[in-house]
Amino acid sequence: MTTSLEPDSQIDLLLQQAEVAMQAHDPATTGALAERVVRLRPDHPGGHYFVGRASLDLGYIGRALEHLQRAASLNPKSATYTAHFASALARASRTGEAIQVANIAAALPSEDSATLLTLGSVYMRCHAFERAHAAFRRAATLAPKDAAARFNLGVTSTFLGSPDLAEVEFNACLGSRADFWRAYGLRSRLRRQTVERNHVAQMQGLLAKHLDDDEAKTELHSALGKELEDLGDLAKAFEHYTASKLTGASRVGYASTLDRARVDAMIRAFPERHPQPKSYPSNEPIFVVGMPRSGTTLVERILSSHPEVHSAGELPNFGIQVERLSGVATSDMLSPDLIDRCHELDWERLGLRYVDSTRPQTTNKPRFIDKLPHNFLFAGFIANALPNARIICLRRHPMDTCLSNFRELFSEDSPLHGYSFDLLDIGRFYIQFDRMMAHWRKVLPGRILEISYEEIVADQESCSRRLLAHCELPWDDACLRFEQNPAAVATASTVQVREPIYATSIGRWLRYGAALQPLEQLLNDAGIATRT
Repeated sequence: MTTSLEPDSQIDLLLQQAEVAMQAHDPATTGALAERVVRLRPDHPGGHYFVGRASLDLGYIGRALEHLQRAASLNPKSATYTAHFASALARASRTGEAIQVANIAAALPSEDSATLLTLGSVYMRCHAFERAHAAFRRAATLAPKDAAARFNLGVTSTFLGSPDLAEVEFNACLGSRADFWRAYGLRSRLRRQTVERNHVAQMQGLLAKHLDDDEAKTELHSALGKELEDLGDLAKAFEHYTASKLTGASRVGYASTLDRARVDAMIRAFPERHPQPKSYPSNEPIFVVGMPRSGTTLVERILSSHPEVHSAGELPNFGIQVERLSGVATSDMLSPDLIDRCHELDWERLGLRYVDSTRPQTTNKPRFIDKLPHNFLFAGFIANALPNARIICLRRHPMDTCLSNFRELFSEDSPLHGYSFDLLDIGRFYIQFDRMMAHWRKVLPGRILEISYEEIVADQESCSRRLLAHCELPWDDACLRFEQNPAAVATASTVQVREPIYATSIGRWLRYGAALQPLEQLLNDAGIATRT
């Protein structure tokens, strides 16, 4: 059809068709059409752009980087091309470069809300939440009826400590698209719901109309669980939490045997105390680890209130560098095969590459916090690669920890939280966490400060002093006022940590009674005490 056209007309038609295919979420067709453009005219920026976008959607990150960089260099005034090049860099975990390119895109004139959404997403992936907020605000201003723009502005408003603004944005999102299901759950968690002010009836009505939509059921059941718990109906809340997780579990396909295999492999790899290998001597990193929902964000906020400490957020960087240096490609965070080959690693290079991968965000202060809870699995690697890094592990009552994981709806796409879609799988994961920490206690004596959430609540000042002493930081009174810390928070605790410390979540599990008995029995059978 197109062969009889003049080259310019043929290229224009191919690009139009590529655009239609991309809008239809057909990256294979998009890429094939754009490749014809590049063959006809190798220096056509639009051709490289569509090949890059298609490659990114198909997961071919290297190819996407090549073509999107080419598109941006051929047309350096295009905010769209530059923003998507930044997106590819972020997907490749080249965070420092991604931010630099995103800053270039942000400075270019653009009246395209989709480009601004891409730019905001890049900043989100790079933990630059203030810049993400600015990009999403620009997108929402240009397209006030765009549900995605209003949703993302609500998310960043939450991270930046503005729950009232976040609620306005989530409501605007749902006003434009009532089936933007994720907004219901996030809105429900912005505040404690009351009899006078809640969304229970609205969500019950929606749930009844969408019983054939798994995403709707997952999100609405979770949100209803949160709001009914706030209203004191714990039996109904537990039913909704269970229904939400059951729907999600059918899509996640989690197997608890893999977590046990990881811990088995780690114990094989680090069987005993050994001399310190040649390593990278930086004392900048402070790793805060533990089970998710155990108080890691609280400790991060206490420490990052110190003027010498920067919070870098939950970074996947250490695991990524381990995988890259090992040469073992894995879709999991940490495969047993990779662990079995850890003796081949260059520990000094690992430490250097990890610290370098956190730049430039971590250069403004002497120390930085990496608060990825699952780094408890990597403690042996961290000890070998970064002997002067500090590791802090949060402990919380096992039943409260497991219940809190059950109440939280983690992303189904996360490689870290597959265990969280079944109450007993959460218990099984906790058993492996407890087993892993017992091993590190034996083979890494003195390297990890284990501190309990309950201790911090009971005596914050004493625990804060212990934390700072472990990190070899001088005392600063600002650490007692963590709720005044203005930095963004991008975890499930984003609302709670902006309030003074409170004890109401301690012992929450006891209020659920017999519903949690199977979990308690599982933990007790594994030797984990739940009652004193």
